[in-house]
Amino acid sequence: MLSRRAASLKPSPTLAISAKEKVLKAQGMDIAGFGAGEPDFNTPGHIKEAAIKAINDNFTRYTPVAGIDPLKDAVIKKFNRDNGLSYKREEIIISCGGKHSLYNLFQVLFQEGDEVLVPAPFWVSYPPMIELAGGTPVIVETKEEDDYQITAELLKKYLTPKTKAIILNYPSNPVGSVFYRENLEAIGKLAVERNFFLISDEIYEKLVYDYEHVSIASMDPSFKDRTIICHGVGKTYAMTGWRIGYSAGPADIIKAMGNIQSQSTSNPTSIAQMAALAALNGDQSAIGTMVTEFRKRKDFLVKALRDVPGVTCYDPRGAFYVFPNFNCVIGKKYKDRLIENSTVWTEILLDEFHTAVVPGVEFGKEGYLRLSFATSMDVIQKGLERISRAVASLK
Repeated sequence: MLSRRAASLKPSPTLAISAKEKVLKAQGMDIAGFGAGEPDFNTPGHIKEAAIKAINDNFTRYTPVAGIDPLKDAVIKKFNRDNGLSYKREEIIISCGGKHSLYNLFQVLFQEGDEVLVPAPFWVSYPPMIELAGGTPVIVETKEEDDYQITAELLKKYLTPKTKAIILNYPSNPVGSVFYRENLEAIGKLAVERNFFLISDEIYEKLVYDYEHVSIASMDPSFKDRTIICHGVGKTYAMTGWRIGYSAGPADIIKAMGNIQSQSTSNPTSIAQMAALAALNGDQSAIGTMVTEFRKRKDFLVKALRDVPGVTCYDPRGAFYVFPNFNCVIGKKYKDRLIENSTVWTEILLDEFHTAVVPGVEFGKEGYLRLSFATSMDVIQKGLERISRAVASLK
């Protein structure tokens, strides 16, 4: 018999959509897929060459649990260069992907009775990972018309003596929104005043459009003292399958994360660590190439979605997703099927129009859809034509 914890846990909906899309494609169906949460670019050559060299050099054994020192030093250099932050090796841990970094952190910080503030729309895995650690996710509602901002006034409505932390994801998945500098500063001051942690998920830091990323930890030493930054190489360098994440924060928390890791995965893959070292220290030009292409796709997708009658679409400042509002279809029918919610709508789009998207309810926002533009313009154009046709067919 499964434990209650395992029995209540659903698989990641974004990964489930991607898996179903791949199965249908393998069956020969022409699917326009918008489900992927990873760049559709290849890992740059110099990074792959570093991995091949590691294999040829027989760098294939266990490493220290928290990662090799040269990679920690590269992470330290990155934070200093890009964010104006200074860290020591004992304040850095290398993990098996950004998700693993967050999982370790939640296991270290949260227990029964702790409340964790999660701004919505949110990445799908935050609430279940908080619950797996024994904590309680408290959803903080944000609005498209407010640019998905969190102000100190809004936050105070959700704070209680049980508040342990807030998760800040910027640029965000699924919206691509960012926080205004003044709001980050207000959140940081409130965290100091009310004594809660700042969990800063900055995995999309480099994938931005007309926006300069500012880490909340860099804004004030008192903010840095209570901030844990979770990051990784997957999105920035098209290395999602290499599974290397990293975190920076207070030494006692980082040490505890290492203890959790030592009793679960042990070290991240030795070969992938050497590849990540090359990524952080090597040529960065591939990032600009990706951003240029992502921007072109984003602009096309936002305009095309806004041209669909009844649909509105926020223009993302970062990441590679759009999160259009499809509340206009809720309550309508496709043939004899009532569209009760975004889940039903995504099922119709996939089953009848061969277009894979993720329902907004999984991100805490009913009536919306998430579409990734980490796919080709051909797929984007084909998918938008199908979505437009689907909307037009409703009664």
